[in-house]
Amino acid sequence: MENKVKPQDLVKFEKNYSEANLWKKIGSVAKIAGIKTLYMVLLLYYVLMDDATPTKYKAMIMGALGYFILPVDVLPDFVPMVGYSDDLAALSGVLYAVIKSVSPQIKAQAKAKLTDWFGAYNEEEIKDVL
Repeated sequence: MENKVKPQDLVKFEKNYSEANLWKKIGSVAKIAGIKTLYMVLLLYYVLMDDATPTKYKAMIMGALGYFILPVDVLPDFVPMVGYSDDLAALSGVLYAVIKSVSPQIKAQAKAKLTDWFGAYNEEEIKDVL
C-alpha cells in the first residue's frame, strides 16, 4: 500500500484527539480494525505519552490518532475490508516519521496491551510494523 498521507498534514486532526475518545474508539473497533492497526495506535500512543518525545512529533501523533478517532474520513471506517486502510496509511506515515522515538520499552508496552486485549496472538501479524 502506497502511503500518500503526509504526517505534517495530519496535524489538522489534532483537535479530534483526546485520550478518552481514543480508548472509546479502540474499544468499539478492536476486532474490526485488526491487531496491526491497533499495534500502530498503541505505539503512537505510548510515544505520545513519553516525556522525551519532541513537541513537533506529539502534534503529528495527536493528528494521526485524531484521524483514527474520526468515524468519517477519506474511507469511512464501516466500509468492509477497506474502511481502515486510510487510517493505516496515516498511522504508518506518522509512525515512520517518529520511528526514532519508538524505544524497546514502548514496543514492549504496546505488545503487553495487545496481550491484555487479545490473549496470545500471532506475532507474524505485527512483524512488519517495526
